[in-house]
Amino acid sequence: MMASRGYDMTPTMYSPDGRIYQVEYAIETVKRGAIAIGLQAKDGIVIAVEEVSRDLQVEDITQKIFQVDDHIGIAAAGYIPDARVMVDNARFFSQSNKLTYDESVEIEAVAKHLADQSHQFTQYSGVRPFGVALIIAGVDRKGTRIFVTDPSGTYIPYTAVAIGGNSDEVTDFLEKNYKNGMSMDETMSLAIAAINLKSDEKDVKHIRMSKIRTDTKLFEKVSNEELAKHAQAEGASSK
Repeated sequence: MMASRGYDMTPTMYSPDGRIYQVEYAIETVKRGAIAIGLQAKDGIVIAVEEVSRDLQVEDITQKIFQVDDHIGIAAAGYIPDARVMVDNARFFSQSNKLTYDESVEIEAVAKHLADQSHQFTQYSGVRPFGVALIIAGVDRKGTRIFVTDPSGTYIPYTAVAIGGNSDEVTDFLEKNYKNGMSMDETMSLAIAAINLKSDEKDVKHIRMSKIRTDTKLFEKVSNEELAKHAQAEGASSK
């Protein structure tokens, strides 16, 4: 930490070894967040997060999965208030595209727009980088798409991805178990297994999930009953 002294006061300053400490600190914030997962299926996309509810909390309201448009959803890991700011920006961008071009915005365009916003907050004094990573997933004319943005302003396409706490171990699990061409049902079961891999909980009460099918291109929340069904299917297949 002593080596960073003086070089971590602003995101606009490089250290002598070429590092931007404020961005690295923001990425550490993401790693302290709950796990979030995005998976492509042959017939849609699935996004899922771990979200442990308190006893008196309304359980059907998730704070880490957001609908941007009919065909786009976002899952967040890190500092969630920052995620809400970026999601609002994504919604405005999507609506503006619809009004201007009379067509639904492409997933990559939203990902690039949010990545550009993140990058801007690494270039000015008096601001801090966004402490959140986002999985932007949906279905557009190019098919099923998943992108991840991080606090540096990078955006990368994936077929399967995990962000947040324990994401390295969960990514290893996905690399071994995810296969191209999996069905929606299979990816939902895999997402549950991936979240439960490092979780203290082993049921589905702590999991929130949404999906978008290629035939409808409509964002849907997955009910607790449907989650439980897929958890049972995953348990049976692993025996």
